[in-house]
Amino acid sequence: MKSPRYLTVILLMLLALATLYRRGDVDRVPASLPLSRFPETVGGWTGIDLPIDQETLDVLGQGDFLNRTYRPPATVAGPRDPDASGPVGLFIGYFATQRTGQSIHSPQHCLPGAGWSFESSGVTELTGADGKTSRVGDYLITDGTNKAEVLYWYQAHGRAIANDYTAKFYMLTDSIRYNRSDAALVRVVVPIRKGETRADAHGRAVKFAEQMTPLLPAYIPD
Repeated sequence: MKSPRYLTVILLMLLALATLYRRGDVDRVPASLPLSRFPETVGGWTGIDLPIDQETLDVLGQGDFLNRTYRPPATVAGPRDPDASGPVGLFIGYFATQRTGQSIHSPQHCLPGAGWSFESSGVTELTGADGKTSRVGDYLITDGTNKAEVLYWYQAHGRAIANDYTAKFYMLTDSIRYNRSDAALVRVVVPIRKGETRADAHGRAVKFAEQMTPLLPAYIPD
């Protein structure tokens, strides 16, 4: 038996499809910068682009993608500095439209497909430099040998959305109200290194995310 939440999402999808059909085939997409121009330095970390193979791009679909590892400067890193003790992985996938089958792939599906499993899940609060807070998904993942702390959320129209179903809800309602279905997935991954606690990795992930999120509106329109 399907849950009421599932049936509500299906009903909203049908309503949105009907509305979009009446409006035409083109979303309103505000101007934004390409993710390739996202700053290579964020709060002391320096980024190195990682290639995305064609097979993965084919699965992701027609979007704009950023895949980087950010590392602390050698002059700052030290064995007693947890904020500079290891790398931070950043992936952003931005879709200017989610019509005609284009949609964001949830890490709940992608990470298991890459050999990772979820050990725990929760929500973490980020606080920006302006004092604005946002709630994002907080996960511990493992491949059987290694573990990593993961923060991920959906960024859409000035919102950070922690939940997959809630992101779908906003996509549908915003497509009706504003004729916009653009959104992005933002994922921060911090490997938990030998001798490091999850709390250390979590602190590094949160610190990086709080310094990175104010940069997003130029690349993911509010």
